[in-house]
Amino acid sequence: MIWNISTLRVAAIAGAALVVGVSVTIPADAQTAAPAAPASGPSPSRSAIEARKAVFTLIGNSFRPLGDVLKGNKPYDAADVQKRIARIVFLSELLDESFPEVSNTGLPDTKTKADVWTAHDDFDKKVKEFQSHAKALQQVNLTEKGATEPFKTSLAALGQDCKGCHDTYKEK
Repeated sequence: MIWNISTLRVAAIAGAALVVGVSVTIPADAQTAAPAAPASGPSPSRSAIEARKAVFTLIGNSFRPLGDVLKGNKPYDAADVQKRIARIVFLSELLDESFPEVSNTGLPDTKTKADVWTAHDDFDKKVKEFQSHAKALQQVNLTEKGATEPFKTSLAALGQDCKGCHDTYKEK
């Protein structure tokens, strides 16, 4: 084939038309495509419940060895006791945000009674007492440095906070 000026012009125009056609078609297709599915994940209610359960699991994991010290089943180890108390103090502060209204949905995987939301003032009071007793235990442990009577009394008070709240606000 012989390429002359008119043939080159026709080829250039055809090529330009092809490029324009493709560039117009792609955005049009993108605009009419089905929207992407939303990212799947747990609902806000489930997320709140899972976070709450995690906090309580960690508090329990830190408290159990302290209970063993209180009962005399485990020797007092200053570093271990202080570490566990510090964890409880930290985790107790997360309880203020662990019961959002969105998590009061009656899901079968929570043992939280609806009373947490209907008697919120009393529940908040119990949480504040737990937080206060956790901090008090931390201070007693810093001054006592052993499984002394003040340490045991302070730890027992914290345990009673757990029991009182569970008795009132947790399904058996």
